[in-house]
Amino acid sequence: MEQDHHSSHIPQWKKDEVEEIKELIRKYPIFGVVGIGGIPAKQLQKMRRDLRDKAVLKVSRNTLIHRALEGSGEVKKMDQYIDVQTALVFTDQNPFKLYKSLEKSKTPSPIKAGAIAPRDIVVQKGPTSFPPGPILGDMQAAGIPAAIDAGKVVIKETKTVAKEGESVPQKLASMLTRLEIYPMEVGLDLRAALENGLIFTPDVLAIDEGKFFSDIVLATQQAFNMSVFAAYPTSDNIKTLIAKATGESRNLGINAAVTEPDVIGPLLGKAHSQMLSVASIASSSNEEAIDDELKDALGSAAASAVASTETSATEEEAAEEKEEEEESSEEDGMAGLGALFG
Repeated sequence: MEQDHHSSHIPQWKKDEVEEIKELIRKYPIFGVVGIGGIPAKQLQKMRRDLRDKAVLKVSRNTLIHRALEGSGEVKKMDQYIDVQTALVFTDQNPFKLYKSLEKSKTPSPIKAGAIAPRDIVVQKGPTSFPPGPILGDMQAAGIPAAIDAGKVVIKETKTVAKEGESVPQKLASMLTRLEIYPMEVGLDLRAALENGLIFTPDVLAIDEGKFFSDIVLATQQAFNMSVFAAYPTSDNIKTLIAKATGESRNLGINAAVTEPDVIGPLLGKAHSQMLSVASIASSSNEEAIDDELKDALGSAAASAVASTETSATEEEAAEEKEEEEESSEEDGMAGLGALFG
C-alpha cells in the first residue's frame, strides 16, 4: 500500500520518460552511456542532429535513468556508469563504430579557468597578430615569453605553459583563448557500451587502426613464411613451394653431377671452369704442360675478366658522375627556392 501510494505521486511525465528509455533499450541492440559535461546546449543539439542517421541520443535525469535500468534485465549493470551529466545513446552500430563516430564528432574548445589540462599545453614560438600594447604585459603575466619585434608582439620561444593534470590559471586560460589555442575537446564521451550482455569500455574500443592493420600484415607474412618452410601446401603458397622445390632439385642435380637435360648446361659450365682452373695451375708451373688450344682458352678467359673489371669500373664512374649531377641539380634547385622566397 505504501509503495502504491508513493507511485501515485510520481508525475506522469516522469513515468513516460522511464517508459521511453525502456522502449529504446528494447528497440536497439546497442546501448551506451555517454558523458555530456561541458557541452554547450547549441553544440549538443548539433551533435544530436549529426547522429540522427546513426544513433538516438537521449538526455534525461540520472534518477529516471536509474529507474529505467532497474527494470530492464541485464542492462542493470550499466548503472555503474551513470554519473554527473549523463546521456544515453542507442544504435544499430557495433560498439567500435559507435566509439569512432563519437570521437570524430569532438571539436576543439577553449579551456576555462581552473580546468585541468588534458595534456601538456604548448605555446609555439613565432609572431602573433597583436600590435604592441597592454597585451604584451598580459602575456608575460600568463607565463608566455613575449616581446615586440617589427611592430608586432612575438612569442620568443616555444614553451609548455601548463603540464598535463595541472589546473590552468585564469590569466593563462584567457590568453590561450585570445591566441586561439584550444586545448580541450568537446564532445560525447562514451563511458561504456552494452552488446549481447558484454560491456565495452573506451580502453577496449580505442583501437589504433594503423597498428592493427600492420599487425595483420605482419602476421600474414609470418604465416606465409612458416607454411613455406614447413612445406605445407595452400592455394596461396603453392607457386612459391614449387619454385623452391625446383631450385633445390636443380642445385642437388648440379652438386651430385646428375646428367639430366635441365642441368647439363650448368654442369658443362662448371666442368669448363674447373678445367681452366687446373690448366692455369699447370701452366704456372710449366708452360709446356698445356697445348695451344688451352693457352688460347686461358687468354680469352683472362681478357674476359679484364673487360668485366673495366666495365664495372666504368659503371661505377658513371654512377658517381650521375650522383654528383643530381647533388648539383638539387643544390641549384635549393638556391632557386632561396632566391624565390628570400
